Amino acid sequence: MHILTGAPGKLITVTGIDGAGKSTLAAALHTALKDANKNAILVGKHTTEVPMSAELSAYVDSVNTVVYRRDPTVGAACGNHYWLCALAAWYALQDRLIIQPALRAGVHVILDNAHHKILARYAVCPDVPTDLARQLFARLTPPDLILFLRISADEALRRRNGDFTALEAGRIGSTSEAFVSYQTDVTEELRRQATDATWASMDVTHKDADAVLAETITLLSERLDIQIP
Repeated sequence: MHILTGAPGKLITVTGIDGAGKSTLAAALHTALKDANKNAILVGKHTTEVPMSAELSAYVDSVNTVVYRRDPTVGAACGNHYWLCALAAWYALQDRLIIQPALRAGVHVILDNAHHKILARYAVCPDVPTDLARQLFARLTPPDLILFLRISADEALRRRNGDFTALEAGRIGSTSEAFVSYQTDVTEELRRQATDATWASMDVTHKDADAVLAETITLLSERLDIQIP
């Protein structure tokens, strides 16, 4: 249950290619905020609980099942346009029913796996117009801070121990070279997005999780006036 306060919460999103450490940072930042007695929630791609509404929670969970917990064999058959619309519907639903109410209640939201990576993936997809993808995600709540974790595709592959899905290789092959090539292209598209003041680009290639968290805490203090001792 969210406790109402005078000031709205801040939306802090984490983005980057697969293997950049997004989930690790998001979880560590959430813990740091809670330890500092800040009202905060961690929202990821499987967050489906709508406070005080079992019916809405069940519905959000059913949509999550369609988008993220499907039989992997049906993914490619449905096509890129379908999955773009399905992902846009999912992000819009989570934004409206979970993120926006928390922010209004003065709760900081850490959003893991934000939609910026989806936009970058579709920007390198020849089947879907880039403007269409942007329009479908345009009405999501603007983040107060976007943490862009930059990492080389080779290092991301190493951190994944060479384990990746067909989607993470852009469905262009099953080799390590395919993963590196695709993730390099996605990185360049993320760089193109990172043009306004809400983005904070951090090179995490040679940094451990503690160093990345420390840099993030400094950014929260400087950019959002959120102090974490």
